[in-house]
Amino acid sequence: MRKLGIILLLFVCAISVKAQSKSDFVKSTYVMDGDTLPLRILYPENFDATKKYPVMLFLHGRGESGNDNEKQLTHGSKMFLDPEFRKNYPTVVVFPQCSDDSYWANVEIETVNTKRFFTFQKGGKPTKSMKLLLAFTKDFFKKDFVNNSRIYLGGLSMGGMGTYELLRRERHTFTAAFAICGGDNVANCKKYKNIPLWIFHGGLDDVVTPQFSYGIYRELRELGNTPKFNLYLKANHNSWDSAFAEPTLLPWLFSHKKD
Repeated sequence: MRKLGIILLLFVCAISVKAQSKSDFVKSTYVMDGDTLPLRILYPENFDATKKYPVMLFLHGRGESGNDNEKQLTHGSKMFLDPEFRKNYPTVVVFPQCSDDSYWANVEIETVNTKRFFTFQKGGKPTKSMKLLLAFTKDFFKKDFVNNSRIYLGGLSMGGMGTYELLRRERHTFTAAFAICGGDNVANCKKYKNIPLWIFHGGLDDVVTPQFSYGIYRELRELGNTPKFNLYLKANHNSWDSAFAEPTLLPWLFSHKKD
């Protein structure tokens, strides 16, 4: 009897591991004008293309850039692979990958004595990777299985910056969003002032100063939108660990629906 119990336990564990495998994110690409955007897409369990599903678009940080179509799953993918999430929120989750020679956001970066300084642009043309992403989302969100009243966005670091940029470029597309340790020119805030937003940052962040997030929070308040804002006083740049651990993050995000 004990052997049978052990076998059953191992079987259950094997199923659990399989359910949380990154390989469940299907590899795909989007090509435009000779440039390629690598993509990993997680479809809901028992996906039915005749039904409508929410879509979650997640933008990775600079360290996960490349063209291997793997690294973009480093941070955040486990949150969407969680069995409880998949059961309670059947969602199409998309992780695009930014190329090494581009950036999600239109920002100038200068390094002085190993310290990076960011100058966020007001408006401006999209980068190569953002241009690809804009084209991809325009096509993808037209698919019959996409519930256009429930399209969500989130990202960390460079992806947090890209989140703000994508919100201002496609402010009528997204239902709600979260941005972790990102930044933007506050003059752009008026473009996404009506979108529910949750901002996260580490108080000890020595890569992207928390002042960027606070500036956006303050500007949006002035514009009449009070976003949620979590400042983790003892966290450095990896404040995404704390953000992903917030039990109400995904329930809050998916509680929003466009009229």
